[in-house]
Amino acid sequence: MNATEFYPLFLKSSGVVIDNRKLQKDNIFFAFSGDNFNAALFAESAVKEGALAVIVEDKKFENPDKNIFCVSSTLEFLQDLAKLHRSQIKIPIIGLTGSNGKTTTKELIHAVLSQKFNVQYTKGNLNNHIGVPLTLLSIKTEHDMAVIEMGANHQKEIAFLSELAQPDLGYITNFGKAHLEGFGGYEGVIKGKSELYDYLINQQKTIIVNNDDSIQNEKTQNYSHKITFGEESADYIFKSFNKDQKVGLQYREMSALSQLTGDYNFTNICAAVTLGLHFGVEISDIKKAVENYEPTNMRSQVVQKNGKTLVLDTYNANPSSMAASLSNFKDFGGSKTIIIGDMLELGDESESEHQAILNLASTYRYDQIITVGPIFFKANRNHQAFENTDALIDYLKKNKISSDNILLKASRGIALEKAAEFI
Repeated sequence: MNATEFYPLFLKSSGVVIDNRKLQKDNIFFAFSGDNFNAALFAESAVKEGALAVIVEDKKFENPDKNIFCVSSTLEFLQDLAKLHRSQIKIPIIGLTGSNGKTTTKELIHAVLSQKFNVQYTKGNLNNHIGVPLTLLSIKTEHDMAVIEMGANHQKEIAFLSELAQPDLGYITNFGKAHLEGFGGYEGVIKGKSELYDYLINQQKTIIVNNDDSIQNEKTQNYSHKITFGEESADYIFKSFNKDQKVGLQYREMSALSQLTGDYNFTNICAAVTLGLHFGVEISDIKKAVENYEPTNMRSQVVQKNGKTLVLDTYNANPSSMAASLSNFKDFGGSKTIIIGDMLELGDESESEHQAILNLASTYRYDQIITVGPIFFKANRNHQAFENTDALIDYLKKNKISSDNILLKASRGIALEKAAEFI
C-alpha cells in the first residue's frame, strides 16, 4: 500500500485523526506507535466505531477486508499522503514561520481573510512534522485558501515542512532567540527560519516582507516576487498607535484598534492586513476583523480579574519575546508586578540569558519581581523566587499581590497559567 493507491479512499473520508478518542464516522485513523504505546491495538474497535480505514505499522493487526492497512511507517505514510493531497490542491497556500508571534499572526490572517474567503488554517499549535500534514489533509474542496503555520527547533525542519506545504506565499514573523539549543545559537535561528525564503525563492513564489526588519530586507533584497509593508517605504505603509494599552493600526483613512497588547503585535497585525489588502478584502471588513479578534490562547491575553489587569503570556517565552513583554508592560499605568518563568531550550546560553532578563527587569522599577523555575531560581538573588509553579501557588494562597497590573510570562513547560486563578 502506498499513498497513491490509498488516495481515492482518502477522498471518500471525512478527515484524518491520530487520536482514536476523537474518531468520527468515516475518519481515517492513523495508529501511531511509540516506546510505551501502540495505537494499532485500537484498529479493530476504530472500524467498529465508524472509521473508514486504519493505517498501522504492525503486520499482525493488518486486515484489508476491514480497510486496516499496514505500512512501514505511519508517520511517513501520513506525510506522503499529505504531499500528494497538496499536489492536487489549486488554492493559494500561505506559509508562516518565525521565532515569535506565529500563532497570533496566523489567527489574525485567518480572521482578516475569512471576511471574504473560506479559509482553512492550522488549528492550535499543530505546526510540526505531524501537525502540518494533518492541516494539509484537512483542506477540502470548499476551501478558497489555507494558512499553514510551521514551527521548528532544528535546522532543516522548515525546509522539510516547506516541501510538504509548498506555499505560494510566505512570511517570517521575525528572527529571535528561540530554541537556541536546537538551532545552535542565534545565527542558526536565522539560517533555520530562512529555509522558508530558500524554498520560496527557488520556486519563484511570493514573499511577504516587513521592510522595518533589517534581516528580512537583507535576505530578500535581490528578490522581485515580494510584497512589502512598513512604517515608511513599502507597498503598504502603516502607522501604529496605542490606546488603553491596546495596539492600533492606521492605514490611509482607516484606523483599527485591536484587543492585543504589546507593540510587538503591531507587525503581526500589519502582516494580516497586508494579506487582506493583497487579496482584495474590503477595508471595512479588515477593520472589523482586526478589532474583533480576541486572543484566548494565553498569548498577550489581557484579563480583568478582581479589579486587577492580568496580562497572560504563558504559552511560550524566549529572551526576545520576554524582553519585548517587559518593555511593553513597563508602560502600563498604575502599580506593576511581574511573574516570569524559565525560558527553555536555550542550551549553553541559558544562564546568561536568564541573568540578562533579570537585569533588564530590574531597570524597569517594577513594584515586585517574582520568578518561577529552577533556572531563574539559581540566578535570582535579589527578588522573590520559586522553583516551580506549585510553590508559587502555595505562596499566592496566603499572600495577595496588591499591584494594579500583573504580568505572567514563561515557557509553556512552566505551566504558569495555573497560578492565574490564585491572583
